[in-house]
This record gives sequence, structure tokens and C-alpha cells, in this order.
Amino acid sequence: MNSVKKSFGIRDLENLSGIKAHTIRIWEKRYGLLKPERTETNIRTYSLQSLQKLLNVTLLYNNGYKISKIADLPEDQIVQQVREIVAQNSVKSHAINAFKLAMINFDQSLFQKTYSGLLAERAFREIFWEVFMPLLHELGLLWQSDTIGPAHEHFITHLIKQKIYTSTEKLQSLEPSKTDKVFVLFLPENEIHEIGLLFVNYELVLRGYKTIYLGQTIPLESLVDLKKYYDDPIFVSYFTVIPTKDDLGQYFTDFQEKLHSELSSQLWVLGRQTEHAAKADLPENISLYHSIEQLLNQL
Repeated sequence: MNSVKKSFGIRDLENLSGIKAHTIRIWEKRYGLLKPERTETNIRTYSLQSLQKLLNVTLLYNNGYKISKIADLPEDQIVQQVREIVAQNSVKSHAINAFKLAMINFDQSLFQKTYSGLLAERAFREIFWEVFMPLLHELGLLWQSDTIGPAHEHFITHLIKQKIYTSTEKLQSLEPSKTDKVFVLFLPENEIHEIGLLFVNYELVLRGYKTIYLGQTIPLESLVDLKKYYDDPIFVSYFTVIPTKDDLGQYFTDFQEKLHSELSSQLWVLGRQTEHAAKADLPENISLYHSIEQLLNQL
């Protein structure tokens, strides 16, 4: 159990709950909501149970409960009130908190239990947009603030990817209903951030399109083979960290030389790195999209 994070600093609590450290300290002093321990150097630390309680308190607070009223509730009543709110409407907040706890403790069982509860009420697509997308955004912030490490991020993203794979596989048992476009999805060489592209693939398959998913770190030269089998495939990629800002222009030039010189090839690109590309300088066959929704609206 050495891998389980058992104590948290005040900044960890702030980052995980969204409640400012100053406010947490007020709640702690005025209402006794949390009982921190202290290190030998007199630094406050908080247990996993304190984190869990704070996440539950935050859910109640964000749903209109006054903090003074929450403080008067026994521990079991706080949990009960949270369950009632979740049952009524606010599944999203509770699920995100549960997934964060699963991540921090490398608790696959909690992840699966939370996901199964969501899937009983919602389609996978809703879960991804309403829960996984906000969670992934938070993960980036938690990683930047050193609240979580690479192992935490890899653990939770791997589990999310599993769900995209299984949901896509169910759809692929049906023949594509649209034959006017074929999409080839790939990540550039040394690009490994795959969740966005996986979900684009899911959305395209859901809409009845034929897709060929190639995955991570694909050299442009490898894509030439696809032209032998399909007349005019649309290549789709996701630039999260690769190509770098300085290499973007050369990447597009290489694409033109290798895949657009003889036959027309479209390239649709998403991801953070597209912010550095000058749209005005791009050839007509290369399109940049700021979001998955924007790309899907193009169909």
C-alpha cells in the first residue's frame, strides 16, 4: 500500500476541491469541519478521510447548503445528504470527485463502480462530455500544481481510454452507414497523448463513418500506404505537444510533399499546438479545429 497517498497539504485540498485554502482554514477554525495533523515542523497535513469529507462538504456547499448548517450535521448525515443530491441531479460533481479519489489511491475498483453507476443512467457519450472532459481538464491543472504525479495521470487516463475502446468496439460491430468519407486517424511521431483522438474516432464511428485508427507516433511516410487502398481518405490528427511550435510549418510542408503531391489529401488537425499555426498561411487541404465539436460540425 506504499503507493497510496495518505496525507495532503492545504494546497492539495484547494486544488482537489476547488475551495480556496483561506476558506478551508476558516471552515476548519470556525466550524471544526476538518481536523488536521501536524508534522514535526508544525506543518498542517490532512488525511484521506479529511479530503473525502471536504469533497462531500463542497458538493453540499455548491448545492446551496450553508456551511454553518453543514457543520452541524453528523458525519453519516453529510454522506446521506450527498447521496440524496446525487440521486436527484448532481451526479456529475460526485462522479468527478469519486474519480479523483480513485486516481489518488490507484483504486481501480472505485473507478469501475463509479463508472458503472453512471452508465446505468447515461450513454457513454454523455459520460465523456459531462464527466470525463471536465475531469481531464482538472487533471492538467492538478499535474501542473504538483498535486498529482505522472503515475496518477497515467493510471486514470489508461482507465478512461479503456472505456473509449470498449464503447467504440460495440459500435464497430455494425457496418458503416456512410460511404462518402473514410477517415484515417493518427498521432505524429513522438506524440503519445491519445485520448482526444480516440474520442474523435468514437464520434466518427457513432455517426456511421468508416475509420482507420492507427494510434500513436506514426511517421508521415507510413500514411502513403493508405492511398493505395482509398482514393481520398481524410487524415485526422491531434497535436497536443508534437509537433512543437517551431516544427509546425515544416510538418505541414512534409505532409504536402509526401501525401498531397500526386493525389489530393485532406488533413484535419486538433490539439493545443494548432494555436501556434497561422491559418492564413495554410493550404486549402489543411484544416485546423479548436475543438472536437467544431470538427464534428464540419461533417
